[in-house]
Amino acid sequence: MARKFFFAFQYLLKNPPWDTGITPPEVYQFLEENSPGIALDLGCGTGTNALTIAEYGWKVTGIDFVPQAIWRARRKARQAGLADRVKFRVGDVLDLSFLEGKQDLVLDIGCFHSFSGIDIERYAGNVLKHLSPGGSLLLYAHTKRDPKSSHGVSEEDINILGQFLTLINRQDGVDGTSRPSAWLQFRMEVTD
Repeated sequence: MARKFFFAFQYLLKNPPWDTGITPPEVYQFLEENSPGIALDLGCGTGTNALTIAEYGWKVTGIDFVPQAIWRARRKARQAGLADRVKFRVGDVLDLSFLEGKQDLVLDIGCFHSFSGIDIERYAGNVLKHLSPGGSLLLYAHTKRDPKSSHGVSEEDINILGQFLTLINRQDGVDGTSRPSAWLQFRMEVTD
């Protein structure tokens, strides 16, 4: 509950530091290299990335647990004339029971690294259940320098996703505050 309050409070102040209003180049690269399909933006915030994906012809669902963020995202979609291509929903990214059909792209910029323990497994199960064969998980996460750190994903966490998905690309780096981070692209293999 404290976590939800913290995030909601950040959106009441104006724009949280993580909601930059800028779509990262890694997302643009993915969109330029892949045909449009159906996408899911986990932890979509005010919808910046979901709207960019919709501009490339995708049908998008964005989910975030902060009502203020979703309200802003819906307003931005109407203003951009994209309300018919992108839908926003208040909800928990660990409970995707509302979602129908398979997703060709699941985008996660900053959700996965906030989970631990059983929630990592729930997350992986949701992605596995909702990602279409041949579909991609495009993931940005803070990574752990110190295995004892409480923030960021460990190599074991990443390997949980690798049990179900094929890692296509990994780019390690640091964020604006010098925290280690990585862009990861996984693919759901097509099986006969």
